[in-house]
Amino acid sequence: MIDREKLSKYFTVKKKPVSFRDLGKEFCSSKQDYRVLKKLLKQLTSAGEIIVNKKGLYGKSEEMSLVTGYFEAHKTGYGFVILETPGQRDVFIPGRKTMGAMDNDRVVARVENMKNREGRIVRIVERAHTKIAGLLDFADDAWFLRPKHSQLPFDILIPKKHISNAEIGDTVVVEITQFNNENRPPIGKVIKKIDKPEDPKSEIEAVIDEFHLSRKFPKHIAEAAKALPEALTPEMFSNRRDLRTLKTVTIDGERAKDFDDAVSIEKTGEGFKLYVHIADVGYFVPWDSDIDMEARQRATSVYFPDRVLPMLPRKLSEDLCSLKPKLDRLTFTAELDFDGKGNRTASAFYPSVINSNERMTYTNVQKILIDEDKRLRTKYNNLLNEFELMSLLCKDLRQMRIKRGSLDFDLPEPEILLDIQGNLSDIIKTQRNFAHSIIEEFMIAANEAAAEYLTALSVPSLYRIHEEPDIRKMDEIMKVVNCTVSYKKAKITPSDFSKIIHKASGTAYEEVINYLILRSLKQARYSPVNVGHFGLASQCYTHFTSPIRRYPDLVVHRILRETLSDQRRDKKTSDKAISRLSDIAFNSSRRERVAEEAEREVIDAMRTWFMKDREGQVMLGKVVGMNSHGMKVRLNDYFVDGFLHMSCLVDDYYVYEEGSLTIRGKNTNRTFTIGQAIEVRVDRVDLAEREIVFGI
Repeated sequence: MIDREKLSKYFTVKKKPVSFRDLGKEFCSSKQDYRVLKKLLKQLTSAGEIIVNKKGLYGKSEEMSLVTGYFEAHKTGYGFVILETPGQRDVFIPGRKTMGAMDNDRVVARVENMKNREGRIVRIVERAHTKIAGLLDFADDAWFLRPKHSQLPFDILIPKKHISNAEIGDTVVVEITQFNNENRPPIGKVIKKIDKPEDPKSEIEAVIDEFHLSRKFPKHIAEAAKALPEALTPEMFSNRRDLRTLKTVTIDGERAKDFDDAVSIEKTGEGFKLYVHIADVGYFVPWDSDIDMEARQRATSVYFPDRVLPMLPRKLSEDLCSLKPKLDRLTFTAELDFDGKGNRTASAFYPSVINSNERMTYTNVQKILIDEDKRLRTKYNNLLNEFELMSLLCKDLRQMRIKRGSLDFDLPEPEILLDIQGNLSDIIKTQRNFAHSIIEEFMIAANEAAAEYLTALSVPSLYRIHEEPDIRKMDEIMKVVNCTVSYKKAKITPSDFSKIIHKASGTAYEEVINYLILRSLKQARYSPVNVGHFGLASQCYTHFTSPIRRYPDLVVHRILRETLSDQRRDKKTSDKAISRLSDIAFNSSRRERVAEEAEREVIDAMRTWFMKDREGQVMLGKVVGMNSHGMKVRLNDYFVDGFLHMSCLVDDYYVYEEGSLTIRGKNTNRTFTIGQAIEVRVDRVDLAEREIVFGI
């Protein structure tokens, strides 16, 4: 019987495009076979694996200079196709050759200039946007939507009969009824009017609408969640290793509710034995169940200051699967052995049952280990030895990781503080401490071990990959590095990045150099093809430790379970799982980007709401970034950034000197540099655009 895998392999070995008739001769002996063949061809062409040329012949896309990936659009119209096949350079797409593709669309592109990696989009496989938020406008006898996000650099026409009850200037959500191409704009209809936010909470509601995020689960998912058991029973513990006598803790932030990882540690003769226990979500959520299909579509939880939009129903994420203290919980454990220098010497994976001793916070672990808080050390006296062992192993693992070239970015992040009523009370710099490093190092170690275990068995899986940066971007970094932190080298390569970051640490240029290097890197993503993780300097990496909030982790859990129980000997089950890994990887990467964009948008919005009553006030800050348009300034009293435009500097003609990251007056020689203290006036707070503008 023909299946997708056989057909895909056939095209791989075939040296030329083939007709449907030839395929029929090869694979079909009945009308039923022909129906199956048509269905499989449709699946492969929809996925971009094969292409039908103008003569109706089928062939492997890469053999026709065609590549499949997602379109990363620029606000001026051009963009890049980021290839699904790792290890290949992106393809530049001029604005006139996008075929109307939008940001994040899954596309097929023809590479027309191999040397310059330039091409054109020839097919849009999957649309990322069917609903778009923006401002409703009217001009030249036509209604249209101006999209809110700059990556969609075109307007959407709206027939008058489809504007509903919206008016000019309203923020609305439009459903696209006819997509754009090179000759015509897209057409849509208004399906929702977003009320003007009256407070920070309603602003978050607006962002949720703009990004089309799901507030609630569909009725059938809610019913499926209700059908889950109310509590664990002893029968569930069979065929699991009982680790309830181990001293085990969770370490999370103060506001965390979904605890998906816990750790235990023991001293051995050679070094340490670390247990990383991960919530066994897969036990409750089997492949292709209703809850699984919903989680696959969401792919990730989304975190806002006042709420979480979870990937899984709360009965799972905050109850059955959450590793709450003093309760028996089903887990999947990575048991890792290390020598005295932090080298992993052995690893094992198995289903388990644990009972966490304590729900610890990063703050309290920091106080116990670093501040040596007497009250807390007395309170948690029975766990002091374990915390000390964790500290020792963490330092060894971190030293090993940095030594091998892992990039250790220390980029400040804002934390939005709310009062009891949910109102904005402050915006501060997120505090990271040594306890964060403990969990970070242990999770990296578990993820690497899981990836290496599956790779050694040649088991198809999902990897978290991070490709090397494009060598063409090195010159831009070199200009800044050579004149700021005195890293003198004729030509830098990606292998120099960790040294540069270390050299910039503690200087005024630390943040800007970190951002510059970060921007030069490709985005980490999911793939069934392992090409390593450049940022972590890891040859093999996956996501295994957060199945409550990330769908790829749940997939890896299932693959591990199937491997351990020899289920993968069942060819049918195995093939079905393998065939969908690529689609899961693509959707998970895309949904991750959407979640990150929405979370950033909320932070920008909260900053503007926090500053809206401070227009006209004079405040102290420092310059943290600059370009040819002006300077980014961060206030001293609040973790709030704003932009000071070059046009505000009226005492001279100012120019931006890119090489030295300096803005200099032509006549006065007055200069502004990174890290410089500066007094600014809050000139404008634009709630609609979510931006803050400073004056000198």
